[in-house]
Amino acid sequence: MAEHSDIRTGRHCVFMLHAHLVFVTKFRHPVFTRTQLERMEQIMRDVCTDFDTELAEFNGEADHVHLLVHFPPKVAVSKLVNSLKGVSSRRMRQEFPELARHYHRANKLWSASYFAGSMGGASLTALRHYIQQQNQPG
Repeated sequence: MAEHSDIRTGRHCVFMLHAHLVFVTKFRHPVFTRTQLERMEQIMRDVCTDFDTELAEFNGEADHVHLLVHFPPKVAVSKLVNSLKGVSSRRMRQEFPELARHYHRANKLWSASYFAGSMGGASLTALRHYIQQQNQPG
């Protein structure tokens, strides 16, 4: 089990939790340039580090970003998302004042909604089958 690089250990647990997160800009405006996305990735990596999580993958387009986050069980995904969106919005607007023309009506960079999906090695079908095949004591 220890040979799998994504398996981490805590004080009282062994875990491998991944979440796929998607954030879209307010009104789905095409906002970001390549340079801005590169800076956004670094900002989000820093936030993840503060939460003892790992930003395993990051990419995006002009109107949304995708993140693959490896997180410990002590981290609430909703709190991580709130911090990722809040910190990135504040820092991006400070460092790139030209973003103001995209958020001036709503005064927000991100839409209030987000997508969060759990990710894992085995398919849901395979996991259900594994659990169903356990030998219950007689």
